Order: sequence, then structure tokens, then C-alpha cells
Amino acid sequence: MSDGERRAPMVQIKTPEQIAKMRAAGLVVAAIHAATREAAVPGATTKDLDQVARKVLAEHGAKSNFLGYGGFPATICTSVNEVVVHGIPSDDVVLKDGDIISVDCGAIVDGWHGDAAYTAFVGSGHAPELIELSRVTEESMWAGIAAMKQGNRLVDISRAIETYIRRQPKPGGGRYGIIEDYGGHGIGSEMHMDPHLLNYVDRRRGKGPRLVPGFCLAIEPMVSLGTPRTEVLDDDWTVITTDGTWSSHWEHSVALTEQGPLVLTAPDGGKAKLAEYGVTAAPDPLA
Repeated sequence: MSDGERRAPMVQIKTPEQIAKMRAAGLVVAAIHAATREAAVPGATTKDLDQVARKVLAEHGAKSNFLGYGGFPATICTSVNEVVVHGIPSDDVVLKDGDIISVDCGAIVDGWHGDAAYTAFVGSGHAPELIELSRVTEESMWAGIAAMKQGNRLVDISRAIETYIRRQPKPGGGRYGIIEDYGGHGIGSEMHMDPHLLNYVDRRRGKGPRLVPGFCLAIEPMVSLGTPRTEVLDDDWTVITTDGTWSSHWEHSVALTEQGPLVLTAPDGGKAKLAEYGVTAAPDPLA
């Protein structure tokens, strides 16, 4: 049993004013996403994308919460194909037609954090199973976000993510691999905070804390076309699937308010996608 399983998580509950500051950080993250997605073309290097992110941060007067975190040497994580998370931007990694890339990044505004990730298709001609992999991963994230309701428990988010993935038929048969070693987390005055959020249900961990207004989470499923297992390369950062199958990673930072969930890192606060799940997004405090 890990230390995280022995102790109750110490959850930081935010005030509406603090959530507004996290929304400001989230909008910077959304701007980084838009700029790096446009730059993720064949021939670009992952270092090029990192430079784009640095420029956006500077334009908004925000700080990176990735650069220097635990010694991480870059502003964003660029995870290509079989890399699940924590890929280090490099001049040596040149994007090719047919690649997929997950870009994970964050920002700090007035001491408050945002964190989000997306998967993009480089060029064209992607196999249908890759397109479906990204769709399933993204939609499972939204299913988890829709489960972030007052009175629910943390496990209800995990269950919503896992249930969505397991109900999707995988092209060619078999099952999707829900990555086991990494998951979502609390976020606020720090990037990684309690509680840890699994993307599947582990009954040994119990139901987790009850969700109340002021609860903020980074919800981030990671899914592969094969194994749920991973290994870390010699750089001590890059995480790959053990069987070499390609993977997708999607993430949003979300605040639970008295009026419902607010997707801090989505340009519209999550309004459009949550409506598909019958959930009304909370009003944007910065609108």
C-alpha cells in the first residue's frame, strides 16, 4: 500500500475569487494550445512548439509551471506517438506526416495554476483507429468532467471515465489500455495537489472525498491502443507504452462552483461540450 493510499487527501478548497484567478491562468493555457496546435505541422520540431509556448506566456505576462518543475527542462511536454506523457521538446524530434502528438502545458497567473493537454494529428492520412483513439480519450475526459457534481465522490469521476472508454468498440478488436501509472490531480496554488485522480476504479482506494464547491481538479485520461503499462526512458522523464502502441492524452483543469463545473482551460468554459452531457457550465467569472 502506498503512502497516498494510507492518508486522507488534503484538498484545497478555493474561493470564487481564487477560481477567477485560475480562470485567467486557464485562458493562457488555452492560448498556448491554440498556438501550438497551429504550429504542429510536418517539418516542425518539438522544440519549435516549445518556443511558441514561451512566446504566448510572455505575451500574457504569465509564468510556466512546467519549466524547472522537478528539473523539467522545457515549457511544455511534447509526447509523440508511443510517448504517453512528459516528452521533452527537442531539435532532434521532427514531426512527420501521420504522427500524433500530445501537448501538455500550464501557466501561472498571480500564483494560481492552469494545466491542460490535447492530442493533435500532424499532417493527414491518419489511420481510423488513431482518430478513434483520440476521440475516445477526449470524450472520456468530458464524461469525467460531467460527473464533477456536488454530492458526488472522486470515484464517480474515475468511474465515468472508465465506463465511457470500456463502452467504446476498439477498431480491430481488443480493448483500449487505460494508463495505470498516471492520472489526474488537484490543482490550485500548486500544479499538482491532492487528491490523485485515477482514470479507472480501484476499490482498494475507496470512494475518495466528496465533491463540494471550490474543489478544483485536472482531469486527464491517457489511453493507448494496447497495454495500460508504461516505462520511463533514461532521461527520467519520457514515458512510453511498454508494447510500443500509440497513445492519446487529453486534459482540462476544472473548478466545481455553486452553479456547476467551470472548465477553466476551455475557451468557452466548457459550455458547449457539457451541454452534450446535459450539464450546464457555470458562468465565466471573467466574462
